[in-house]
Order: sequence, then structure tokens, then C-alpha cells
Amino acid sequence: MDKIAALTELLQLDPTNAFARYGLAMEHNSQGKTDLALTEFTTLIQHNPDYVPAYQMSAQTLAKLGRTDEAITRLNEGLTAAHRTNNAHAASEMQALLDDLTI
Repeated sequence: MDKIAALTELLQLDPTNAFARYGLAMEHNSQGKTDLALTEFTTLIQHNPDYVPAYQMSAQTLAKLGRTDEAITRLNEGLTAAHRTNNAHAASEMQALLDDLTI
């Protein structure tokens, strides 16, 4: 069974499984299926609003696609989540990307 099938099977059992959802998004991203990846990141954030890596990786994906306004929005949401969860490292990385996008 490939990774996507295995992760999808896990998500059928528990659609809110953050680890599986993030893994699925990252696998789609690594295969160049960015629209599917972004859908999974968004679903992950809806189910787990404190899962900071989802904001960071989806913002990076959006930025690479040239969807700057969406990336900025996602980064601002991610910064809020990072501050809420005391994730200073992720906040620093997201702030750096935000600064790059808004120069």
C-alpha cells in the first residue's frame, strides 16, 4: 500500500487525525499535487487550529505558487496560532517569510 492510500485509510477511521492529515498533505505536496495538498492543509487547520506546521507549510506552498495574498493571510493566521501555542521557533520562521513577501 502506498503512503497516500495508507494515510487515507487512517483518515477514514479518524478524519481529525492531525498526523495523518499532515502526512497526506505533505505527500501530495512532494508529488507536485499542490491543490490536493492545500486542500488537506486547510482541512487540517479546520479540525486542528493549533497545528502550526500546517499553516507554515501551506503558506510556503502558496508562496511558491505565486499566490502571495493567500500566503500572507495564512501566515498571519499561523502567527496567531504559533503565539497561542507558544511556538516561538515556528513564529520566527513564519515572520521571516511574511517579511520576505511584504517587502
